Amino acid sequence: MADDSRQAHWENVYTSKREHEVSWFQDSPAPSLALIAETGAAPNSAIVDIGGGASRLVDHLIDQGFCDVTVLDLSAAALDAAKARLGERASRAHWLVADATTWAPSQTYDIWHDRAAFHFLTDERDRAGYIARLEQGLKIGAHAIIATFALDGPEKCSGLPVMRYDAAGLAETLGSGFRLQQSRRDEHATPWGSQQRFLFSVFERVE
Repeated sequence: MADDSRQAHWENVYTSKREHEVSWFQDSPAPSLALIAETGAAPNSAIVDIGGGASRLVDHLIDQGFCDVTVLDLSAAALDAAKARLGERASRAHWLVADATTWAPSQTYDIWHDRAAFHFLTDERDRAGYIARLEQGLKIGAHAIIATFALDGPEKCSGLPVMRYDAAGLAETLGSGFRLQQSRRDEHATPWGSQQRFLFSVFERVE
């Protein structure tokens, strides 16, 4: 999917549906918060949430005292929804409308978090573009937390095909610059009660 059509898709999603009307809605992003804590993140750690959309992760990070949080998404409408929810607290985060496959990071991060953006990249060129940005944007010794659908997870989401991964497959895709530290499955309950099987994997940038 080309950049412009991908952006149009997500703008349509976030302008036509409310926060809790999408399958990936979480009232509390507990798996992500637990893994961020396990990396040893400190209040001044630079964190970027790739494809963060209207996710409530940023709310929790701000509440926990993190002071260098960036939320990146293709959809301006998604980020506007998050900023409206946060109110005055929105000024305590950075907001970027960008495509993670073509974006030029202006800083390096201690934690790269991605819950369910990478698995939409079904084109090898898009995956290569994303990984190049990951290499540019993540410090050596820093951590990437990437959640994708597991091998027994959905084949489509939001009407789009997805890639499904196990930990070894994702590690192979990211390449030798990233060392798998751990992975864990997560059963995500959608707002209408169905189950989606995710795999959360934590990588260390090693070269």
